[in-house]
Amino acid sequence: MLTAYGATVVFLMMVFYALESRSPWFTFAFGIACLGSSLYGWLAGTWPFGVVEAAWAVIAFRKWALLRRSANAEQV
Repeated sequence: MLTAYGATVVFLMMVFYALESRSPWFTFAFGIACLGSSLYGWLAGTWPFGVVEAAWAVIAFRKWALLRRSANAEQV
């Protein structure tokens, strides 16, 4: 069950990363998938993987915030 969960979240990360240029919301979804992947790493006992995926989540959420901010500035 844990392996299926890990494979699913990593697959979702790949899909959302590929779609990032279409909408900032795919960047946000990528961050959520990174958190899911981080959880998988911790549950599987591979804490370095969990730490790296958590860092990717922080990077993705920061990128999402910057994209949203620039999109809002363009609308004004």
